[in-house]
Amino acid sequence: MTELDARLADAVAAGDAETVRALLGEGADPDAPGGDGLPVLCAAVAAYASAAAGALVEGGADPDRVLPDGTTPLLRAVEGGSPAVWEAVRGPAPVREPERLLAAARRWYEAGAEAELRRLAGADGPARTGIVRDGESDRIREITLGGRTVRDGHGAIMTVLERDLRILPPVGELVARAVRQADACGDEEHVDRSAARWTLLSRRGAGTWRAVVDFHRHPSPAYRAFVADFLSLGAPMAGSPPHHRWYEKEIAELLPGWAAVEPDGGVLAAVLRLLSEACHPRARAFGLRYAGHPDPGVRCQVARMFEVPGDPETARVVRGLGRDPDGEVRSWAAEVLDCDVAEDREVLLALLRDESSLVRVRAAYSVRSGRDRSPAVTAALVELLDADEQDERLMAAYALACRDHPGTPEAYEKVGPLGPELAGDHRVDGLWRWRYRNRPVG
Repeated sequence: MTELDARLADAVAAGDAETVRALLGEGADPDAPGGDGLPVLCAAVAAYASAAAGALVEGGADPDRVLPDGTTPLLRAVEGGSPAVWEAVRGPAPVREPERLLAAARRWYEAGAEAELRRLAGADGPARTGIVRDGESDRIREITLGGRTVRDGHGAIMTVLERDLRILPPVGELVARAVRQADACGDEEHVDRSAARWTLLSRRGAGTWRAVVDFHRHPSPAYRAFVADFLSLGAPMAGSPPHHRWYEKEIAELLPGWAAVEPDGGVLAAVLRLLSEACHPRARAFGLRYAGHPDPGVRCQVARMFEVPGDPETARVVRGLGRDPDGEVRSWAAEVLDCDVAEDREVLLALLRDESSLVRVRAAYSVRSGRDRSPAVTAALVELLDADEQDERLMAAYALACRDHPGTPEAYEKVGPLGPELAGDHRVDGLWRWRYRNRPVG
């Protein structure tokens, strides 16, 4: 092994994709052997270093190279169960032996990742498991047992391979694949779910749409939650082009009846959100109906449904949500309350001194734009300038600037040097805008 190849192996082991690319550019062998004698691509696969694996394949590494045990790096990526690694290793070219890869993914999926790992490792005792990110946004379960680690995204890999082979699984099978991990570990962001959901959305046919939506009657809340998720992501398709607009009518007919009988709080909140986003004429009535629901998630959604109260009954309900025992409910209500209305202002004053930082921030944001300039609100904002959290101090300063308070420059001084997470925040411009509005004339 050359020194350059040795440095490549070290970079792969560290998951350093930038260095991998640089070394390949200098002439390192993309199929160089690692410490175990196998191509370094296998090390990237085993370490779930998807970026490094992708860099190697882009640089010429062979994902279909037959290894001494008869496997290939690509087959190892399938068995490893990470869709992010699998996508990186397969590259843009059509895969070889897709039926073999599909059979491997199906075997792992049907047996269950932990059960198959236990069988192969011949190990007893508990496995070590945890939820990790796979790629940029998906979540996945990682399992370690007997010195080997796998991830349980075999369902997602199987779904992609079926697409490559032009296999159309039944809708029910894809929905079951989407909710399997939610039933098993309560994880609605699992990569198997997102892969199945994308496949179902891409079909777009009326038969597929109806078959998915029929699961809103399923006894499992996980299935019903998936239908709400599917409808939410498919909403743009329902609005245009014109030949898809019949979905709008079917959704409008479906949602009220579903909301009236849905027993699960999480699913009900999702259905109420769909009612609100569709501007359904009965959305307000359902919001009022469920304002006292025992599930705080439902009450949060109710608060979010009333962007502008508009009538005394709705305003009364929002004020009640502003006094809710749950902090997140209060935070959403704070965004709706109107500081120019005396009854709302009384609630907002309490929320500006709430025990929850999130509630205080949202209350400060709510009072920024009203015509009210009451000393009590100003005093509450000034108090927030001494908060421990910089986000609170910035929001208080921004609200004072929006209200044209003469102490705005001093308020921004109390915010302090901004951390990187706030450096580009639009609220920072509040001071400049205040100075522009209050610049001397002439």
